[in-house]
Amino acid sequence: MRRLPAVAALGLLAVFVVGCGEPTVRVEQPHPTGAAASACRALTAALPTKVLGESARVVQPSSPNTAAWGDPPILLRCGVPRPAKLLASSECLVIDGVGWFSERATRGYIFTTVGRDAYVEMLVPSAYQPPSSALVDVAAAVRKAVPARTPCV
Repeated sequence: MRRLPAVAALGLLAVFVVGCGEPTVRVEQPHPTGAAASACRALTAALPTKVLGESARVVQPSSPNTAAWGDPPILLRCGVPRPAKLLASSECLVIDGVGWFSERATRGYIFTTVGRDAYVEMLVPSAYQPPSSALVDVAAAVRKAVPARTPCV
């Protein structure tokens, strides 16, 4: 499985739809199963209303596996596949007790949790600096809802 097409597709991941003056964000939906699906439902229920001071956005289609904040949108998707470039030797960034794998994307960074029941992905556009600051705002929800299986090393 190649990661390059997925990274390139992130430019298409969020499509803005404006209707009746209420902007929404269209997000590609992951489809987790089993323990990951349960963890994702718990995570979205525990997420903060603001990330980096940006308010939550309406996500379409509605899903228990996605969330968005701000404009340009900071996106969260829970239950995504393991990143193809994530190796045992990959650097792991620990922020407030949550391990993250980081990849540079065309328009920002993709951060994916490491060693948990579900892979949680956050796309943070380059407009937000430093991009890893967004992870601080969701760390408590991730720790609470998505059990850790292995430590980030």
